[in-house]
Amino acid sequence: MADIFYILLYKPLFNILITLYNIVPFADLGIAVILLTIFIKLILYPLGIKAAKSQKEMETIQPEIKKIQEKYKDKKEEQAKKIMELYKERGVNPFAGMVPLFIQLPILISLFQIFRRGINSEEMKHLYEFISAPEVINYNFLGLIDLSEANIFFALLAGAGQYIQMKMTIPQNKDKNDTAKAIQSQMIYFLPGFTFIILLSLPSVVGLYWIITIIFSIFQQYMVKRNKNDGTAKSNS
Repeated sequence: MADIFYILLYKPLFNILITLYNIVPFADLGIAVILLTIFIKLILYPLGIKAAKSQKEMETIQPEIKKIQEKYKDKKEEQAKKIMELYKERGVNPFAGMVPLFIQLPILISLFQIFRRGINSEEMKHLYEFISAPEVINYNFLGLIDLSEANIFFALLAGAGQYIQMKMTIPQNKDKNDTAKAIQSQMIYFLPGFTFIILLSLPSVVGLYWIITIIFSIFQQYMVKRNKNDGTAKSNS
């Protein structure tokens, strides 16, 4: 399993990162990481858009789900059946929003392993034969931030971005007595706080990757929301 992880993720990501580092201006590792993040997000973009649309549709059908739950509150099997029929009818996958996360997590782990080991001469043994090994790695992002060390500013920025992203993606439930809403409200604050604490103990290069990932995800969600609003406006006209 470890060999598969190394061959399919670790080694390709390491090689792409070094290739980008070799061609970016001023040999800036931070710029290479940003380009690598954008590259990864572009590959996952269709999947991310699909997941964002599914989440938006889930928000739309919440009132219908609530009616089914109330109507069949004493018949759990029938309730589950009717909800699944509703999902199928509206073309909604309730687990679609989790797919990008499950795909992105191994990538994040691979990058963490790359940065944890350090990008030094010994690690250059992981390069493909056709990729040149740089003589030295510049960890100073824009000459200001040492990406090999933790950075509170990056941790704060990532936490704030995580909060904005969750506010955009979590369905808004108007039922104040709904237990689900209480859990969602807690998660909106818990995950950004957790992100902040974790990044305080990791090299800020991981934080940079996470920040760019969040910005891209917010952009995806904005595009889905805008397209949905445009479609609604056209249908009303």
